[in-house]
Amino acid sequence: MAVSMNPYLHFDNASRQAMEFYRSVFGGELSIMTFGDMGAEGPVPPPDGVMHAYLQTPDGFALMASDGDPERPVGADPAGVSISISGDDIGRLEGWFGALADGGVVDVPFEKQMWGDVFGQVTDRFGVRWLVNATAPAA
Repeated sequence: MAVSMNPYLHFDNASRQAMEFYRSVFGGELSIMTFGDMGAEGPVPPPDGVMHAYLQTPDGFALMASDGDPERPVGADPAGVSISISGDDIGRLEGWFGALADGGVVDVPFEKQMWGDVFGQVTDRFGVRWLVNATAPAA
């Protein structure tokens, strides 16, 4: 049996907007199940709140999310976690970096670094930190 490890993000009532944004950046199929779909009648959790969202991208990324528990707010920087994207298609990576930066904050510009790769760090509009690295071509 194959196994996988995937990021699972939690948002304070912004999961739907975040996942729709990530679909606009990476493409793919997004499915969203609300608490109401599972019979919740609210007010906590709200019936339209996201119980589980799943984005499968054409590049094979799987990203999942849900709205946080009102009893345990998520906060600005969830436990110091970042999502890293790496590869050798600099154009594609630069495009994703720019899209993630829209409405966010560029922490480190996407540019050549001392180790030879092109790297950038951005915190998107939902507070998720992304590390984007384009591998330097072989000499």
